[in-house]
Amino acid sequence: MKVKSITYWTSTGILTLGLFTGGLSQLTHQQDTAAAIQHLGYPLYFMTIIGTWKVLAVGALLAPGFTRLKEWAYAGVFFNMTGAMISHLACGDPAWRVIVALSFAALAVISWGTRPASRTLGTLFSATTVSLNGLPMVTSSPRHSS
Repeated sequence: MKVKSITYWTSTGILTLGLFTGGLSQLTHQQDTAAAIQHLGYPLYFMTIIGTWKVLAVGALLAPGFTRLKEWAYAGVFFNMTGAMISHLACGDPAWRVIVALSFAALAVISWGTRPASRTLGTLFSATTVSLNGLPMVTSSPRHSS
């Protein structure tokens, strides 16, 4: 297995496991989770919304195909985790809570950045080599994808 593939599946596995267990904890309104949500100043119904989106994101990230849906799922996870990080900072929570949220945001970026071509929409730019006065120069040209 290539390093990129190992990195993708490891980061995606850890990310989706965390999202799934966290989402289930929120959907079932576990006591500790509810206390944490209230401590952050959010209403309890927020747990149902966020928990639902986390579980749906897991399905989108793991299912083959649905490349556009995957892009939305990655963005949603990143926004959720960076929002959690900011919420913990604003409430003066211990550093480990901020680090956990930041770690999941980083896992989302790593998973997104190392995903196989079959799980992407395509590339925005393709690198081409051109010569300028005999010196090679790499440029990017727009490339349209569906």
